Amino acid sequence: MQFTLDDDQTKELLKEVLVEMLQQKREVFYELVLEILEDVGLAQAIEEGEETEFVDESEIQTILQGEA
Repeated sequence: MQFTLDDDQTKELLKEVLVEMLQQKREVFYELVLEILEDVGLAQAIEEGEETEFVDESEIQTILQGEA
């Protein structure tokens, strides 16, 4: 016996799973979404960093030590 789903059935099943997860496993879903957002933010920061010029490490240390 083989079980198959068409696109509409797959979408509906996915919706049901997401709704149930939101209702019953809110903390898990929250952590998953938070991690995704952090990854997206990190990727954007890396892209922005690749477009800017390098800063000497001593300048960074000076700023971090509050001597700027």
